[in-house]
Amino acid sequence: MIFKKDNFVFGCILGILAPIVGLLLLKYYKFGMLNFKEVLQFIYYQPGHGIMTAGLSVSLLMNAIFFTFYINSRRDKTAKGIFITTVLYGVIILLIKYLS
Repeated sequence: MIFKKDNFVFGCILGILAPIVGLLLLKYYKFGMLNFKEVLQFIYYQPGHGIMTAGLSVSLLMNAIFFTFYINSRRDKTAKGIFITTVLYGVIILLIKYLS
C-alpha cells in the first residue's frame, strides 16, 4: 500500500497535496453553490484576506492528520517531509496575512 512508504520525498508530496484536498473540502462545505473560480475570486478580493488565511489554516489540519498517522506508525522520514511542508505553508499563510 502506498501509505506504508517511509520516504522524505513522499512526505513532501503528501504534505503539499493534503492541504489542497482540505481546501477543496472547505470549498464544498462553505461555498457549495459557487464554482471553484468564483470561490477563488471571492477569497482573493475580500478585504484583509481573512477567509483566505482561515481557509488555508483549516486546510493544514489535513497535514496534521497525516503527520499524526505517520508519527504513530513510526515512519519518521515521511512525517519529516509532511512537517517541513506544513511549516512552509504556515510561513506563507503568515506572510499573506501580515503583508497584504
